[in-house]
Amino acid sequence: MTREQPSLKKLPDEPGVYFFVGQRRQVLYVGKATSLKDRVRSYFSADLAHTRGPHMSQMVERAHHVEFRETDSVLEALVLEAKLIKTFKPLYNTRDKDDKSFNHLVITKHEAYPRVLTVRGKELQTKLKELGATRTTPVYGPFPYAGQFKEALKIIRKIFPYYDCTRPVCELMERDDRKLRFNQSIGVYPDTRISAKEYARTIRHIQLFFEGNKSQVVRSIEREMHAHARKKEFEDAARCKRQLFALRHIEDVSLIRREPRMRAQQEQGYRLEGYDVAHLQGRDMVGVMTVVVDGAPDKRSYRTFTIRSVSKSNDTAALTEVLSRRLAHPEWLYPRLIVADGGTAQLNAAKKVLAEAGVEIPVVAVTKDERHRPKRIQGPSKVRRAYEAYILLVNAEAHRFSLAVHTRKRRKRIRAA
Repeated sequence: MTREQPSLKKLPDEPGVYFFVGQRRQVLYVGKATSLKDRVRSYFSADLAHTRGPHMSQMVERAHHVEFRETDSVLEALVLEAKLIKTFKPLYNTRDKDDKSFNHLVITKHEAYPRVLTVRGKELQTKLKELGATRTTPVYGPFPYAGQFKEALKIIRKIFPYYDCTRPVCELMERDDRKLRFNQSIGVYPDTRISAKEYARTIRHIQLFFEGNKSQVVRSIEREMHAHARKKEFEDAARCKRQLFALRHIEDVSLIRREPRMRAQQEQGYRLEGYDVAHLQGRDMVGVMTVVVDGAPDKRSYRTFTIRSVSKSNDTAALTEVLSRRLAHPEWLYPRLIVADGGTAQLNAAKKVLAEAGVEIPVVAVTKDERHRPKRIQGPSKVRRAYEAYILLVNAEAHRFSLAVHTRKRRKRIRAA
């Protein structure tokens, strides 16, 4: 495909799904976008092979043209992307990422109160057998990005509360399960007043949504609302009205924030980010991000994070929060390497956050001795050998900076006491 394809000018600045199509009309790759115009144009940048890898560059060269479908929201684009990947099984989607790690959605329609469950691709067949699924059990996916999929389910659950418990709902009802009742009381699970018949309609709406038929869901709820109004069942009519409003005004800003970046953004020079957490027995806990570019600290890019989700000593959980909040800032240039202070636990925690966000950046962890001197670096050996001096520098800066910020925070608290 030529890099100056005229049809790219016609792409809308709207959410949707795009297809790279080969010479023989075969679909090579399917992707979703917050802005079709911006996302598709990014495949025609001069540094595509560097930023997205040689396989994506090869895919673009093989493509004959690009097609697209607009959607009303990013959420619907995510659902449609999964449906089309399942339909076309594009060659470059499976090359892009191991499809066994993709998520699927399973609805246990054979149960009296169906559950909506998330299952990894590598566990799908085993799980279906364990659930006693039949040939008609609805399975949706694959959903390539775990973080976005999780956020999508949160949005859908606010509109259509559903069960996702590990055991069948009837079994938990019989034993009057405490967790089941609690989730019902806070609206995570369906209200106890909803009958099995009404819940079956909710499940049908979820199915239609994941089949890409939002308009059919809207028409069905409109009919329900009018029927309740005629019978003067005003509370039920109001519930339907709220669902309609939510469907027509889907708030998917969390999905836009989690729009995946397949590779680190590039810049002149080799950029590393170092992370460390400091506290005194869990008090005055802070996390920091430091930056080194080509062996020189870039102090203007340093950031501090007051830990919100952890109230006691838990460095791994604190690091998870810091990295999650850092990834919520796509306007900050992404590094080529992330350096965590700690051992295997911190290394794995950082890798998990990045994987869930769809961000591919190598991670290393620096383990210290009892005098806080570097003892071992864990992570990809090639990166460790090539950038050991940079890694130790950004880690030392993170430790120095975190202690300074923590000390200021503790002194401020003591003075205010």
